[in-house]
Amino acid sequence: MVRTDLYTNLPTSDELPCSDDTPVDNEDQNLLPNYLLFLLYLIWGDRHDWYFGADMAIYHTTGVSPKVPVVPDGFLSVGVPRRKPGNKSRKSYVVWEEDGTVPKFVLEMASWTPGNEYDDKITLYENLGVLYYVIYNPDYWQRDRHQPFEVYKLVDGRYQLQIGEPYWMPEIGLGIGRSQGSLGGIPREILSWFDAQGNRYLSADEQAQQAQQQAQQAQLQVQQERQARLTAIAQLHEMGLAPEQIAQALNMTLEDVNQQLQDSGQD
Repeated sequence: MVRTDLYTNLPTSDELPCSDDTPVDNEDQNLLPNYLLFLLYLIWGDRHDWYFGADMAIYHTTGVSPKVPVVPDGFLSVGVPRRKPGNKSRKSYVVWEEDGTVPKFVLEMASWTPGNEYDDKITLYENLGVLYYVIYNPDYWQRDRHQPFEVYKLVDGRYQLQIGEPYWMPEIGLGIGRSQGSLGGIPREILSWFDAQGNRYLSADEQAQQAQQQAQQAQLQVQQERQARLTAIAQLHEMGLAPEQIAQALNMTLEDVNQQLQDSGQD
């Protein structure tokens, strides 16, 4: 049970700024979190108990002031409605308006401007109680003396660096990791969600492309099987077998055999 008295006299989301007005340092800080969001629409499209925010302010009561938010590149909260009452969207994520539910997953992407991802923000997210904290740093990890992809899990109130990629998060029911994919038709490294077996969830474009390839393969297989039947019929016909015998040998109907012979001019 959440103590509502803890949030007495706190400002509402309408009274709080919805952004810190700090521009992102590179396009990936917008692109990849939103890619994860659109994947969730496919994976959890029939669920309404989650919310994913990209470059959105999180207001909380564990910092210097409830009016000072933290703005991660992406975060996932589970156990909250996707839309607010009245089917309204969120201007920001205000913990005291979400029954005290803090995000279970936060993503920070390091950029050319050091943003304290490995020190101040670790302490902040520890105090907030975020279960999983992911830092993606493909370009500046050597500068920061870390790995390009790191997952921290909150254990007894402190973050511990985890091993394995993709990393499975059982409390959320998703894995997170890097992969080679395609965004906007451009092959590149991406962040993506994975299932418990380590299989990457495909985007809508990738699913459509996969379906098209499967249809083409099925069509090719039909053509190959038809050509194989034609070849077998021709060979048996040249050996002197009657259409009835060919049909029996190839487990075909007599009508089909006669039609094939007629089409090939061998009747």
